[in-house]
Amino acid sequence: MAINRSANEGPGRDRALYIISVAAELAGVHPQTLRIYERKGLIEPSRTEGRSRRYSDRDIARLARIQELTNDGVSLAGVRRVLELEAQLDEAVSRIEALEAALARAERDLAEAVQQVHRTYRRDLVPTTRAVVSIRR
Repeated sequence: MAINRSANEGPGRDRALYIISVAAELAGVHPQTLRIYERKGLIEPSRTEGRSRRYSDRDIARLARIQELTNDGVSLAGVRRVLELEAQLDEAVSRIEALEAALARAERDLAEAVQQVHRTYRRDLVPTTRAVVSIRR
């Protein structure tokens, strides 16, 4: 089950605030587990100039997702793949939304252009009286 990623968006989500012990407590895991996740490439915390790890709210949300998957029996390699696929899905959804917006704009522009053409036709039409035309054979 995927988490609601839109709830994890925002300007402060990437600000690295938490040291490893606080991040581990927030995520409900041991600090050594965070180090293992980092070695496995599941999480990439920011580093201070002194090279200590700092975790952001986005990192904490990712850790919660990792815990959810591992609690469901997914291996760490499987977790990595699930996270990659979720990221690809997010990118695809964003791309689809952008394309749908572009399509809606194009449809509006097309409808406006058609209406403009129709308005020019109406000026060219001249009303006539009803005439009877005979056809000779």
